[in-house]
Amino acid sequence: MTHWTLEDRFLTLATHWVSLVGEHYTDHRGQRLEYYRAERSDSVIVLPVQENTLLCAQRSFRPGIGESTLDFPGGRIGDQSPEEAARRILSRELGLDPDALRELALLNQRGWPVDSSFSDQRLYGAVARLHPEASPEDAGERFPLTPEGQARLLRELECAQCRLVLLHFLRATGGMENGSL
Repeated sequence: MTHWTLEDRFLTLATHWVSLVGEHYTDHRGQRLEYYRAERSDSVIVLPVQENTLLCAQRSFRPGIGESTLDFPGGRIGDQSPEEAARRILSRELGLDPDALRELALLNQRGWPVDSSFSDQRLYGAVARLHPEASPEDAGERFPLTPEGQARLLRELECAQCRLVLLHFLRATGGMENGSL
């Protein structure tokens, strides 16, 4: 046997946000294994850039860790495209009018698996370049894309998904080396 075989699904607990699934598999050695996984909608994290400055959302309480964290705007995609969801999220979290966007681009065309051993959720990263005159009503902290601003943001940003998107963006733009984007 060279591949795994799904034998049965013995549990499905569905809610609006997530479904928990229990399944039995037979592995490549013929051993029967029990696995649990979560089925969740894909998500997108948006990096708003305005005049060489990254904008974060307002700090928000995260029940999973019991504290407020610094994050970029983000959320579930649902039945929208990642780009449509990014626009909706920017409106919801920063109070941005669609006209405030000069450009919106995905960092990855295929979502990155968030936790492939437990979840089918994929993460997309997007960069939203804002017009200089745009006024994000609800923006939180701002970090200049200078070496010092990047270092401060990386010290304060604890969310692993936000860090992944940020580091991918910085690597793709050369931001970690020279600070100019």
